[in-house]
Amino acid sequence: MRSYTELQACEPIPIKDDRFNASAQLPYGLQIEHIRAAMTDFLQFLHFVNSQLHTKGIQRLETLLMPANFSSILSDFMVSAIPKYCNTVVKNTYHNGYPDLIPAGMFPNNAVQHVAEGVEIKASRHRKGWQGHNPEDGWLMVFVFDSNRPRDTTPRPFRFVAVMAARLQSSDWSFAGRSATSRRTITASVIATGYQKLVQNWIYRD
Repeated sequence: MRSYTELQACEPIPIKDDRFNASAQLPYGLQIEHIRAAMTDFLQFLHFVNSQLHTKGIQRLETLLMPANFSSILSDFMVSAIPKYCNTVVKNTYHNGYPDLIPAGMFPNNAVQHVAEGVEIKASRHRKGWQGHNPEDGWLMVFVFDSNRPRDTTPRPFRFVAVMAARLQSSDWSFAGRSATSRRTITASVIATGYQKLVQNWIYRD
């Protein structure tokens, strides 16, 4: 495995154009080039931020933040970037609304609290077992990536590992509630049936 310096790790691994699946099925007018453009934007953003942090002797973003916070930044970035290239979807402007992307013009002020139409965006270092807050009927798009975490001591650059999307049903999730005294976050996890739907409709694999 190649070794990297901290400076070298500031530059993410480029996207490989031959690793996209031209047969992937995407909803609401989304196309492969829209996803590729948004991914490229994130790589440029991360390279710029990490390079600037490095000049000040500050840790790279992915080693500075808690892992879940970095994943949230990536998913939020994709929610904002994808509509730049696809004018048939928009960011759901309802606070904590579901899903993240909704069809353009379908709802007043592009805001809706909860609806089955649209695409929820998830970013994760994990290759399966992705979680949400509730079992949902609707499209889920997962961006799987590899990067350092705060506990790592060997530098390595960020890279996209896979992107996949599928329309899941609530039965494709398992729900973990909590007791009245628990402080654990309520979660739902994609189970084997949902995983198979997602990996069969892969968009990018490196």
